[in-house]
Amino acid sequence: MESAQDWHGAKALLEWYIELGAVDAIGDAPVDRYALEPTPPKSAKSPPASTLAPAAKAPVTAAPQQDFVALAKQAAAAAKDLDALRAAIEAFEGCEMKRGARNTVIADGNPAARVMIIGEAPGRDEDIAGKPFVGRAGQLLDKMFAAIGMGRGAPLSKDAIYITNVMPWRPPNNRDPSADEIAMMVPFLERHVQLVAPDLIVLMGNTPCQAVLGRKGIMRMRGNWDEAWGKPVLPMTHPAYLLRTPAAKREAWADLLSIQEKLRDLT
Repeated sequence: MESAQDWHGAKALLEWYIELGAVDAIGDAPVDRYALEPTPPKSAKSPPASTLAPAAKAPVTAAPQQDFVALAKQAAAAAKDLDALRAAIEAFEGCEMKRGARNTVIADGNPAARVMIIGEAPGRDEDIAGKPFVGRAGQLLDKMFAAIGMGRGAPLSKDAIYITNVMPWRPPNNRDPSADEIAMMVPFLERHVQLVAPDLIVLMGNTPCQAVLGRKGIMRMRGNWDEAWGKPVLPMTHPAYLLRTPAAKREAWADLLSIQEKLRDLT
């Protein structure tokens, strides 16, 4: 009777161990497996362990990272005119933003214009049309400059404006371009300014301020003249901000009058 109880007790204990997750049988005494000789693989074709030489490991080298800023500088410097610059930008493969864009948006307006406007990046409407500032913000921009007798369609350079963006491709979900993305497009932008040779530059928003002046803070910077690339530069709030904040249009009007006055001084 006692042996039967021992057997049932042992069985119950084993089942309890299995239920807890113990699936390997163990002996009565512990085994020091570090002291055991390793068992060679059972293969008739395997040579004796003494004849095996360790395989030489090839050095692991990281794939070289391309310096896209340097490549952009080379491509931009080689552009002798606006058509060549457009081709260089369209051929540039360093910016991942290009993969998701429909069009490469370069510029619009009169290349002989005295005023060059630099925006941030194309939006949905601009990406579809292939031109900068064609949506609601662009329509407001046209009205703003028409108020001082200027426009992108003006045939005379004294009345014309020329418009471009820092980024020629629409950012995914209209996000802000990263510092690296801006840096690789700055050489093209600087070459663009050199080829157009405007009398002054207007920076619409934070991204062009970062690209051209190296700093942000448009609400502090707007209305204050600066200089970059040998040109007078005026930061202004983006028309999209004016659509959201109509009260800021008064300050934008003051900036437009400042542009008008600067052009008279530069005549």
